[in-house]
Amino acid sequence: MLVLRLLNVVAPAYFLCISLVTFVLQIFVFIPSMFRDPSTTPLFSPALLHGALFLFLSANALGNYVLVIQSSPEDLGKDLNLGKGAEVADWLDGSRSPGSALPSTHFCRLCARVTQKHDHHCFFTGNCIGSRNMRNFIMFCLYTSLACLDSLVAGMAYISATLSMSFADPLAFLTLLPHSISQFFSGALLSSEMFVILMLYLWLGIGLACAGFCCHQMLLILRGQTRYQVRKGMVVRARPWRENLQEVFGKRWLLGLLIPVLNVESNYRNHKEK
Repeated sequence: MLVLRLLNVVAPAYFLCISLVTFVLQIFVFIPSMFRDPSTTPLFSPALLHGALFLFLSANALGNYVLVIQSSPEDLGKDLNLGKGAEVADWLDGSRSPGSALPSTHFCRLCARVTQKHDHHCFFTGNCIGSRNMRNFIMFCLYTSLACLDSLVAGMAYISATLSMSFADPLAFLTLLPHSISQFFSGALLSSEMFVILMLYLWLGIGLACAGFCCHQMLLILRGQTRYQVRKGMVVRARPWRENLQEVFGKRWLLGLLIPVLNVESNYRNHKEK
């Protein structure tokens, strides 16, 4: 438990550190290297278009990241019908049946609260993912993967121009790291260039992980399930996939694709207000 709490603190700091390093490399290294002669650069040059694209992706990724944290699933522990003499701590060992409370509720040890439609606990945000912040979490994963892909392409272009090498061969990227390590220890490669090469593989790993997680989450949403329900073997009522999408993304789904906006309210809260 102590390790999980430590990871809950270190993971967000790690993500913010990677985001800061990526921003600095893109703005102060990659994009300036695309300008040959600033006096003759057209208004819509590749460097300016790439910079605008990167800022758009970064703003959406960080904006949804903040909204995931701000839109924390509300604690339903006081509103749940846990039964006479029941305590929230009883949820730790599963001594209380799910039927004694609202469906799909779960007590998270790290957050110390009961949330509705609990999906999982995200260590990179230090927060539980539920009905209130699911859309922002998916948008965060989507734009993080796109920002990593954009940084990967820009970094490969920078390394290609700096080291005078070509990535036309598919195996060139796979052999880049071991070849660069041998050159670095022999003194033929600068530490800054080696750092950029290491970041290329880090962006590739983070981008693929976020893209895979986003696709997996979308499949669960289309089926109207959460990761917690699948893990516990809970049976959900079959509904049309359009209703499942609207429940998560709401009617302003197109706006949520362009700019970070707050997620839809949970069905439990809407029912309670009625």
